[in-house]
Amino acid sequence: MAVCCDLEVDVNGEETFLVHKEIICTFSGRLSKLFGKSTSAKRNKVIFHDFPGGAGSFELISRFCYNNGKVDINPSNISLLYSAAQFMEMNDSVSGNCNLLEKTEEAIEEISYWTWSDLLITLKHWQNLQQAATSSGILERCLDSLVGRLVSNNEASPCASTSSLDNLSVLSPIMIELLVKSMVSKKYDHVIISRFLFYYQKSKFCIISSDEKHKVLELVIDMLYTLDSNSISCKSLFGILRVVLNLNISKNSRNKLESMIGSQLDRATLDNLLIPSPYGTSYLYDVNLVLRLLKAFLCGGDWKLPPVRIKKVGTLIDLYIAEVAPDPCLKSSKFLALVTALPDSARDSSDELYRAINIYFEVHAGLSEDDKMKICCALNYEKLSTEACCIHLSQNAKFPEKCTVQARISKQLKFKNLLQKDEASEETVVYTGRLDISADNENLREHLQGMQGRVMELEKVCKKMQIQMAKIMKSKAVAGHSTSRSLPRLCS
Repeated sequence: MAVCCDLEVDVNGEETFLVHKEIICTFSGRLSKLFGKSTSAKRNKVIFHDFPGGAGSFELISRFCYNNGKVDINPSNISLLYSAAQFMEMNDSVSGNCNLLEKTEEAIEEISYWTWSDLLITLKHWQNLQQAATSSGILERCLDSLVGRLVSNNEASPCASTSSLDNLSVLSPIMIELLVKSMVSKKYDHVIISRFLFYYQKSKFCIISSDEKHKVLELVIDMLYTLDSNSISCKSLFGILRVVLNLNISKNSRNKLESMIGSQLDRATLDNLLIPSPYGTSYLYDVNLVLRLLKAFLCGGDWKLPPVRIKKVGTLIDLYIAEVAPDPCLKSSKFLALVTALPDSARDSSDELYRAINIYFEVHAGLSEDDKMKICCALNYEKLSTEACCIHLSQNAKFPEKCTVQARISKQLKFKNLLQKDEASEETVVYTGRLDISADNENLREHLQGMQGRVMELEKVCKKMQIQMAKIMKSKAVAGHSTSRSLPRLCS
């Protein structure tokens, strides 16, 4: 044994093999070049620090050499054999037709006949040898075959295709990245890809460490960013966002995630936006995050967005503002940024915004008049209802006096325009029952008081006329005159 085993091979520090130098050099160009035609009986030692596949891979090629170039190539070992054959230069220049590299390439040519399980097994082994696999192009062929079957299955049965994708969650993040890029290049359904990526993130988080979670999250975000935004679930994106809050991922990945959410903010709900503020801040909810999402939503300019989408976001943000307004720690600058973030076209009515501002003023009673005026600039008085403007705002002591005056002026102009329209159309509308005119409008109240005074004067005149007419009728009756005229209804 000592005579035959004249070569000692240390593989990556994992294990040391004693082999026959002549046998190994017959099939390995790398060792053949190293030792040349040396016939020394002295034992030599070779140390490999980066042998692909480690000790297990070297054992496989040793068996190939000792078995005179024969080996069983299957999906479980083809990746190890191929990468080791490349590393050891086991090609036809050394051993002719009986070389390992050629045999593994021939086996890969039959990849189209492999089962789905065979492909998965091969990819699982490739992911540990990615550098060797990628440089050879073999990995691309495996992925192409896999994606080709997914496309075929999706055309035949989308449910079956989704189920097949779920099995791919065993692959590493790097392998998933290559897989998704291949799927996108082959125009695979983006909806299914996005669902798979969300599933991959959830399934991986159950079995990996915190450090690995960073890599998985960043991969999923980066891959989702390459897809059509309409194919990605807004709810699922917010789910990932809540996970991101507890992990320190890269700023670039976080910006991508917020950009994707912002682009479809009109699909979000109030619960989605109520995200707790970061650790170390005093206010309840992460207002800065919502402001960034709004910025992402409006990044292309509000004139490019359909009015329906802008108004949906307007309604959503008004609800959010009302939710954060009672927070005593929310600074006026942040509240101002919220109420002025959207264009005026985002709201058909300013009532909800007014109520939210009213709550904020009530909680933050110490605000200066200047701060209040800045916030009130977000209100469009013409979009306030009669109840909010005339009845409530005009007598609201929490609001600056300029705002209450502006509210009255705005309502007077509305009344004036309404009267002008009525006169132009020559329509007379008779109202019966109680006429409820706001007592908060000073001009109207003075006008009504004047009318009431004139009515009272007329009533007094009528009573005097009644007394005088009664006396006249009595005197005539005494004189014998029996005829009389009826009194006017106004005085009866």
